[in-house]
This record gives sequence, C-alpha cells and structure tokens, in this order.
Amino acid sequence: MNKETGIQKKTEAGLPSNIFEKDAGVGLGKLGQEDLALPFLKILGQLSPETNKRDGKYVEGAEPGMIFNSVTNELYDGEKGINVIPCFYKLEYVEWKDRGEGPGAPVAVHSSTSDIISKTKPDANYKDRLPNGNYVEKTANHFVIVTDKTPCTALISMKSTQLKVSRAWNSMMAGIKLKGQSGLFTPASFSHLYNLKTTQMKNDKGTWFGWKVNKVGPVSDQALYQQAKAFSENISKGNVKAKHGGDVEKEKDSII
Repeated sequence: MNKETGIQKKTEAGLPSNIFEKDAGVGLGKLGQEDLALPFLKILGQLSPETNKRDGKYVEGAEPGMIFNSVTNELYDGEKGINVIPCFYKLEYVEWKDRGEGPGAPVAVHSSTSDIISKTKPDANYKDRLPNGNYVEKTANHFVIVTDKTPCTALISMKSTQLKVSRAWNSMMAGIKLKGQSGLFTPASFSHLYNLKTTQMKNDKGTWFGWKVNKVGPVSDQALYQQAKAFSENISKGNVKAKHGGDVEKEKDSII
C-alpha cells in the first residue's frame, strides 16, 4: 500500500526538472518558425462556439468578452486584459468565399499595395464583393508577444469595426518620441508594452465586444526586448506568415 502510494505521489509530482534539462530540445529536430502554429488571439462573442456548451469546440469557463488563444485554448480575462509587445504590423486584403461555399481558408491574400479593393462593390450586407462573387476584407495584422508567465508569440487580426482601433494603436506607437544623440527619434514598435482589454461597442446594428488598447510603458527586460526584435526580423524576412482560416478568422462582430 505504501509502495503504491509512493509511486502515485511520484507520478503526480513529476520528475525533477534537471532530468528534462539534460535532454533539452531532443526530438524536436531543427524546428523553425515556419514549423510552428502561430496562435490567433480573438475576442469571444455571444455566438463564439467556445462559449456554447453544446458545441464540440466549447472551452470550459469561456464567456463572451474573454480573450482566447487559438492554439493553447488559454482564456484571458477581458476586463483585466493582457500585456503585449507589438513586434510587426502588416495590412492585407483577404479574399473569401461565403461561409459553407469554400474550404474555410482564404481564396487569396492580397498585399496592402494591391488594387483589389477598387474592383469591389458593397453588397446589401456592406461586404466588398468582387465580380466573381467572393468578398474582400481589409485586415490589420498585429504580430505580438504576450508577456505572460512564459512569453509567447501570437497574432491579433483586426477588421471591420476594429480597424479604427488598429489605426489608433498605430498612431500611439508612431507618436512615441525619445531623445537620442542626434535628437528625437521614434523607437521600434517592440520598445513598449501595451495592455489590451475588451470593451463593449455598439452601433445601430447592435452591441459587441471589441479591443481597447492602452500604453503601459517601455520594455524593461533586455531578454524580452531581444526576443521581440528577433520575432520582428523573422516576420520581415517572410519566415512567419498569418495563416488565415477557420472560426478564428470567419467570425464577425458577435452581436449581443
């Protein structure tokens, strides 16, 4: 009995971390950023499957207004928010088929310099429709590092009503000025921390949850700054891409 109890305690406690440390990285091969799934951070709404107990994608404890990590299924309190370091910004025009008519992935992703939007016309639902029947969404991608207990990379895509929030955030970053040897300069986006909360928004169509961004202050941890800089450089080189698709991308502002 004591022997069985001892084995059980050992299993629950786990092995000493120094045993794992000796074999650090073994079995992972030469993983690059392109081999890893970049989590999307999305705001859960009333219609999000993660909040529906009858849905197969339900996440225990999920409620409208929370922030959800699409890879780890981790939930964050929307009122408290999360602290992030913005590492890279990329504007794209994502072309979709209507829900149920396509594979759930974009038909195409057009760069910010594309003239694709000029070929569209707004339909009755205010979607920018192409002559082929597909619609195009202007999408602001913010690549960030979430400064949780274990910092992790993630992507926040803003579109529709959230484009205004994205522009305000970009203006906030561009407006920071520091004094250097040659005068005032604008530091890199990853020089500062920001807190992202969720807040209720509304218009004549209803009410939903959106992002609220506040500046926290300069990054004080050098290792974290270097991690953010490396992530930014990887994106710039094309080693990290937003893989749009699934419920994370197809969900609209969830009317409450």
